[in-house]
Amino acid sequence: MTPHHGVVSTAPVGAPPRVRHHGRVLAITRYRVPEAQAADFVRTAQEVLRALEGSAGHRAGRLGRAVDDPELWAMVTDWGGAGFYRRALGAYDVRVALIPLSALAIDEAGAYEIVDSPE
Repeated sequence: MTPHHGVVSTAPVGAPPRVRHHGRVLAITRYRVPEAQAADFVRTAQEVLRALEGSAGHRAGRLGRAVDDPELWAMVTDWGGAGFYRRALGAYDVRVALIPLSALAIDEAGAYEIVDSPE
């Protein structure tokens, strides 16, 4: 057992630490938005966030722009679970609102399990 920031790990030496997952999911979608499209992007992204607000399992959502790269944006939402997130994206009003943003999205993993400290 190796101490790690005050937490004792039961993972074998060299193995990744075991983490506890409570089912919650953080969804992060990053976008590359040319400055000329920024105002339209913000309006559309806010529509998407409003459409997601009424979805089951939705906990929070926000839009942010990178401090050092003004063309890099992130939409971050917090969900009670992956199923809630997936069902919300399948809703008609959400899909319609997301269409204009899809061409600007960066193709990368976007759903993350929220975990506690390693065991």
